[in-house]
Amino acid sequence: MKVAVIPARGGSKRIPKKNSKEFAGLPLIAYSIEAAKKSGLFDHIIVSTDDTAIANIAKAYGAQVPFMRPENLSDDITGTRDVTNHAIEWVKQHIGEPAFCCAIYATAPFLQAEYLQQGLQALVEQSDKSFAYSVTSFAFPIQRALLMKDGYALPAFEKDIAKRSQDLPEAYHDAGQFYWGRTEDYLSSKAIFSEYGIPIILPRHLVQDIDTPEDWYRAELMYQAYIARQQDNSR
Repeated sequence: MKVAVIPARGGSKRIPKKNSKEFAGLPLIAYSIEAAKKSGLFDHIIVSTDDTAIANIAKAYGAQVPFMRPENLSDDITGTRDVTNHAIEWVKQHIGEPAFCCAIYATAPFLQAEYLQQGLQALVEQSDKSFAYSVTSFAFPIQRALLMKDGYALPAFEKDIAKRSQDLPEAYHDAGQFYWGRTEDYLSSKAIFSEYGIPIILPRHLVQDIDTPEDWYRAELMYQAYIARQQDNSR
Protein backbone atom coordinates (compact mmCIF):
# COMPACT_ATOMS: atom_id res chain seq x y z
CA MET A 1 0.00 0.00 0.00
CA LYS A 2 1.19 3.49 -0.84
CA VAL A 3 -0.20 6.52 1.00
CA ALA A 4 0.10 10.25 0.35
CA VAL A 5 -0.14 12.56 3.35
CA ILE A 6 -0.79 16.25 2.69
CA PRO A 7 -0.32 18.36 5.85
CA ALA A 8 -2.54 21.46 5.71
CA ARG A 9 -3.29 23.25 8.92
CA GLY A 10 -5.58 26.25 8.97
CA GLY A 11 -3.52 28.66 11.06
CA SER A 12 -1.16 30.22 8.50
CA LYS A 13 -0.20 33.71 9.71
CA ARG A 14 1.89 35.44 7.04
CA ILE A 15 -0.61 34.45 4.34
CA PRO A 16 -3.97 33.95 6.11
CA LYS A 17 -5.84 30.80 5.03
CA LYS A 18 -2.96 30.04 2.67
CA ASN A 19 -3.79 26.40 2.00
CA SER A 20 -7.37 27.16 0.94
CA LYS A 21 -6.69 30.56 -0.69
CA GLU A 22 -7.42 30.75 -4.43
CA PHE A 23 -4.31 30.44 -6.59
CA ALA A 24 -4.77 30.83 -10.36
CA GLY A 25 -8.40 29.78 -10.11
CA LEU A 26 -8.18 26.87 -7.65
CA PRO A 27 -7.63 26.50 -3.91
CA LEU A 28 -3.89 26.13 -3.40
CA ILE A 29 -4.15 22.67 -1.88
CA ALA A 30 -6.07 21.42 -4.94
CA TYR A 31 -2.88 21.37 -7.03
CA SER A 32 -1.16 18.92 -4.68
CA ILE A 33 -4.23 16.67 -4.59
CA GLU A 34 -4.54 16.71 -8.38
CA ALA A 35 -0.85 15.87 -8.88
CA ALA A 36 -1.11 12.97 -6.42
CA LYS A 37 -4.19 11.66 -8.25
CA LYS A 38 -2.61 12.09 -11.66
CA SER A 39 0.45 10.09 -10.61
CA GLY A 40 -1.70 6.97 -10.19
CA LEU A 41 0.58 5.83 -7.36
CA PHE A 42 -1.53 6.10 -4.24
CA ASP A 43 -4.06 3.81 -2.63
CA HIS A 44 -5.02 6.64 -0.28
CA ILE A 45 -4.52 10.42 -0.50
CA ILE A 46 -5.01 11.77 3.01
CA VAL A 47 -5.15 15.41 4.03
CA SER A 48 -4.15 16.02 7.64
CA THR A 49 -5.83 19.23 8.78
CA ASP A 50 -7.36 20.90 11.81
CA ASP A 51 -9.54 23.15 9.65
CA THR A 52 -13.09 22.26 8.53
CA ALA A 53 -12.96 24.50 5.44
CA ILE A 54 -9.72 22.84 4.25
CA ALA A 55 -11.22 19.42 4.95
CA ASN A 56 -14.25 20.21 2.80
CA ILE A 57 -12.08 21.49 -0.07
CA ALA A 58 -9.86 18.41 0.14
CA LYS A 59 -12.85 16.08 -0.09
CA ALA A 60 -14.29 18.05 -3.00
CA TYR A 61 -11.07 17.50 -4.97
CA GLY A 62 -10.93 13.79 -4.25
CA ALA A 63 -8.76 13.44 -1.15
CA GLN A 64 -9.68 11.70 2.08
CA VAL A 65 -9.94 13.40 5.47
CA PRO A 66 -10.55 10.41 7.74
CA PHE A 67 -9.56 12.28 10.91
CA MET A 68 -9.07 15.84 12.12
CA ARG A 69 -5.53 16.61 13.20
CA PRO A 70 -5.21 16.88 16.98
CA GLU A 71 -4.52 20.27 18.54
CA ASN A 72 -1.06 19.29 19.79
CA LEU A 73 0.04 18.78 16.17
CA SER A 74 -1.53 21.98 14.83
CA ASP A 75 0.71 24.69 16.26
CA ASP A 76 3.44 26.80 14.65
CA ILE A 77 6.33 24.59 15.73
CA THR A 78 5.17 21.07 14.84
CA GLY A 79 7.16 19.70 11.93
CA THR A 80 6.00 17.86 8.83
CA ARG A 81 7.64 14.61 10.01
CA ASP A 82 5.51 14.51 13.17
CA VAL A 83 2.31 15.16 11.23
CA THR A 84 3.22 12.52 8.64
CA ASN A 85 4.04 9.94 11.31
CA HIS A 86 0.73 10.60 13.04
CA ALA A 87 -1.09 9.91 9.77
CA ILE A 88 0.95 6.76 9.17
CA GLU A 89 0.06 5.44 12.62
CA TRP A 90 -3.63 6.18 11.95
CA VAL A 91 -3.51 4.31 8.65
CA LYS A 92 -1.77 1.33 10.28
CA GLN A 93 -4.44 1.18 12.97
CA HIS A 94 -7.53 1.71 10.79
CA ILE A 95 -6.70 0.65 7.22
CA GLY A 96 -3.60 -1.50 6.95
CA GLU A 97 0.19 -1.51 6.75
CA PRO A 98 1.50 0.91 4.10
CA ALA A 99 4.85 0.05 2.53
CA PHE A 100 5.55 3.60 1.33
CA CYS A 101 4.37 7.04 2.39
CA CYS A 102 4.83 10.33 0.57
CA ALA A 103 4.42 13.62 2.42
CA ILE A 104 3.29 16.23 -0.12
CA TYR A 105 3.20 19.92 0.74
CA ALA A 106 -0.14 21.66 0.27
CA THR A 107 1.72 24.70 -1.08
CA ALA A 108 3.15 23.12 -4.24
CA PRO A 109 1.18 24.28 -7.30
CA PHE A 110 4.11 23.36 -9.58
CA LEU A 111 4.22 19.74 -8.40
CA GLN A 112 4.29 17.33 -11.35
CA ALA A 113 3.10 13.72 -11.26
CA GLU A 114 6.19 12.60 -13.17
CA TYR A 115 8.49 13.63 -10.33
CA LEU A 116 6.37 11.79 -7.78
CA GLN A 117 6.72 8.73 -10.02
CA GLN A 118 10.45 9.30 -10.38
CA GLY A 119 10.87 9.53 -6.62
CA LEU A 120 9.11 6.25 -5.93
CA GLN A 121 10.96 4.49 -8.74
CA ALA A 122 14.32 5.63 -7.36
CA LEU A 123 13.38 4.42 -3.89
CA VAL A 124 12.22 1.03 -5.15
CA GLU A 125 15.36 0.55 -7.25
CA GLN A 126 17.74 1.53 -4.44
CA SER A 127 16.78 -0.85 -1.66
CA ASP A 128 19.46 0.50 0.67
CA LYS A 129 17.84 3.95 0.70
CA SER A 130 15.00 5.13 2.93
CA PHE A 131 13.76 8.41 1.42
CA ALA A 132 13.46 10.28 -1.88
CA TYR A 133 12.76 14.00 -1.92
CA SER A 134 12.65 17.00 -4.26
CA VAL A 135 15.53 19.46 -4.58
CA THR A 136 16.54 22.17 -7.00
CA SER A 137 19.72 24.13 -7.61
CA PHE A 138 20.43 27.62 -6.34
CA ALA A 139 20.35 30.19 -9.12
CA PHE A 140 23.57 31.81 -7.87
CA PRO A 141 26.63 30.30 -6.14
CA ILE A 142 25.96 30.22 -2.40
CA GLN A 143 29.72 30.51 -1.82
CA ARG A 144 29.49 34.12 -2.98
CA ALA A 145 26.70 35.04 -0.57
CA LEU A 146 26.84 38.37 1.26
CA LEU A 147 25.69 38.97 4.83
CA MET A 148 24.37 42.38 5.83
CA LYS A 149 25.86 43.98 8.92
CA ASP A 150 25.45 47.57 10.13
CA GLY A 151 24.49 48.81 6.68
CA TYR A 152 27.24 47.12 4.68
CA ALA A 153 27.77 43.65 3.25
CA LEU A 154 30.41 41.07 4.12
CA PRO A 155 31.23 37.82 2.32
CA ALA A 156 29.71 34.79 4.03
CA PHE A 157 32.59 32.70 2.63
CA GLU A 158 35.54 35.05 2.23
CA LYS A 159 37.85 32.48 0.62
CA ASP A 160 35.39 31.96 -2.24
CA ILE A 161 34.11 35.48 -2.91
CA ALA A 162 36.61 36.22 -5.69
CA LYS A 163 36.29 32.84 -7.44
CA ARG A 164 34.56 32.49 -10.77
CA SER A 165 31.06 31.00 -10.70
CA GLN A 166 32.14 28.13 -12.94
CA ASP A 167 34.88 27.18 -10.47
CA LEU A 168 32.44 26.69 -7.59
CA PRO A 169 30.44 23.48 -7.01
CA GLU A 170 26.69 23.76 -7.63
CA ALA A 171 24.58 23.80 -4.49
CA TYR A 172 21.02 22.56 -4.02
CA HIS A 173 18.15 23.23 -1.62
CA ASP A 174 15.00 21.47 -0.54
CA ALA A 175 12.30 22.16 -3.15
CA GLY A 176 9.51 21.78 -0.58
CA GLN A 177 7.27 19.56 -2.70
CA PHE A 178 7.43 15.88 -1.73
CA TYR A 179 9.18 13.44 0.60
CA TRP A 180 8.85 9.73 -0.18
CA GLY A 181 9.81 7.26 2.50
CA ARG A 182 9.58 3.63 3.44
CA THR A 183 7.01 3.58 6.23
CA GLU A 184 9.25 1.88 8.78
CA ASP A 185 11.96 4.47 8.07
CA TYR A 186 9.56 7.39 8.45
CA LEU A 187 8.76 6.05 11.92
CA SER A 188 12.45 5.62 12.75
CA SER A 189 15.05 8.20 13.76
CA LYS A 190 16.69 8.24 10.31
CA ALA A 191 17.16 11.72 8.87
CA ILE A 192 15.71 12.46 5.44
CA PHE A 193 18.55 14.78 4.39
CA SER A 194 21.31 12.26 4.91
CA GLU A 195 22.98 9.26 3.33
CA TYR A 196 19.60 7.54 3.59
CA GLY A 197 17.96 9.90 1.09
CA ILE A 198 17.81 10.21 -2.70
CA PRO A 199 17.55 13.78 -4.06
CA ILE A 200 15.23 14.12 -7.05
CA ILE A 201 16.38 17.19 -8.98
CA LEU A 202 13.65 19.52 -10.28
CA PRO A 203 14.14 22.39 -12.75
CA ARG A 204 14.17 25.78 -11.05
CA HIS A 205 11.18 27.04 -13.04
CA LEU A 206 9.02 24.47 -11.24
CA VAL A 207 10.04 25.50 -7.74
CA GLN A 208 8.88 28.45 -5.68
CA ASP A 209 8.52 28.66 -1.92
CA ILE A 210 5.21 30.25 -0.90
CA ASP A 211 5.66 31.63 2.58
CA THR A 212 5.10 35.39 2.24
CA PRO A 213 2.83 37.65 0.14
CA GLU A 214 5.83 38.42 -2.10
CA ASP A 215 6.38 34.68 -2.61
CA TRP A 216 2.72 34.29 -3.54
CA TYR A 217 2.88 37.08 -6.13
CA ARG A 218 6.05 35.65 -7.67
CA ALA A 219 4.54 32.16 -7.75
CA GLU A 220 1.44 33.43 -9.57
CA LEU A 221 3.58 35.13 -12.21
CA MET A 222 5.66 31.99 -12.63
CA TYR A 223 2.56 29.84 -12.92
CA GLN A 224 1.02 32.10 -15.56
CA ALA A 225 4.23 31.88 -17.59
CA TYR A 226 4.35 28.11 -17.14
CA ILE A 227 0.75 27.64 -18.33
CA ALA A 228 1.33 29.95 -21.30
CA ARG A 229 4.40 27.90 -22.29
CA GLN A 230 2.43 24.67 -21.98
CA GLN A 231 -0.30 26.04 -24.21
CA ASP A 232 2.23 27.18 -26.82
CA ASN A 233 3.86 23.75 -26.84
CA SER A 234 0.51 22.00 -27.36
CA ARG A 235 -0.32 23.99 -30.53
